[in-house]
Amino acid sequence: MPSDPLLLLFDIDGTLLQKAHEAHRDALHAALAEVYGVRDPASAGVEAAGRTDGEIARDILTCAGVSAARAAARAAELRAAVCGAYAQLCPADLSGHVAPGIVELLELLAWRDDVRLSLVTGNFEPVARLKLERAGIGHHFPVGQGAFGSDHEDRTMLPAIARRRAGDDARPHPRERTVVIGDTPRDVACARADGVRCLAVASGPYPAAELRGADAVAGGGEELRTLIAGLLGDHEHD
Repeated sequence: MPSDPLLLLFDIDGTLLQKAHEAHRDALHAALAEVYGVRDPASAGVEAAGRTDGEIARDILTCAGVSAARAAARAAELRAAVCGAYAQLCPADLSGHVAPGIVELLELLAWRDDVRLSLVTGNFEPVARLKLERAGIGHHFPVGQGAFGSDHEDRTMLPAIARRRAGDDARPHPRERTVVIGDTPRDVACARADGVRCLAVASGPYPAAELRGADAVAGGGEELRTLIAGLLGDHEHD
């Protein structure tokens, strides 16, 4: 077994969870209205899939005529408002939104010494943590690990941040032992930007044909389990 475990960086929305974004979207819109006075954030029609909360907010603000300087000056206030609103709006139980096969996959991987479970998501970290806690799978993803929309607005920067946090003795976790797992072309792009592998899951808004840049594409949790087993060279768990 290689000395470094395989670092699996999971996206959340569309990958670990399905159709669990409504309260998150509403929290972001409420915070934009509170902090910047944006009256109808939804009218901007900004696509959210695969993007960071900060990037989505910035594009909505641009459409609303808010200057870049004003947007940046209150960005920290916006993050706090989004997280506070989400804490109020998040459903008490999101377990019904866990993607098929994901609970079994995480439980299978959790006991392995040659795997480390972590996150790369555009969600602000408090939103991500609460979302996964309410879904009943948050315990699989250690605090102090992963990378989030609150770490950087540019999603392509997140895998490198996650590798640094997973590293030992000031050495980032090696690229060759890191895999991004996501459901959008932006997940694929962020993996490529950091030179790490990517497994895509066609469980979100994008069909397999639009995820071709990934190293492999799974139809769902069961196929993803097989692909990960292949990376580990351990087909007995297929």
